[in-house]
Amino acid sequence: MSILSVNEWVEFKELKSLLEVTDGNLASHIGALEKKGLVETRKRFVGKKPNTSFRITEEGRSAFGNHLKALEQLLKGGAY
Repeated sequence: MSILSVNEWVEFKELKSLLEVTDGNLASHIGALEKKGLVETRKRFVGKKPNTSFRITEEGRSAFGNHLKALEQLLKGGAY
């Protein structure tokens, strides 16, 4: 989510490389995020090659922000 929050669109191949995960693992995690409406998927062709990219939705951006706030509170030793 942090990668998606600072980029407009991120291609599958780039995200896979940055996260150092397998195709199946990334697809599984993206699928779960997409199902909750936190990530949007764009499938298209660039030339004759398929290209899949992802971006964070506004709902995803809000949820990720709340998650970061909760982590900060945890680190400070406070309740969320």
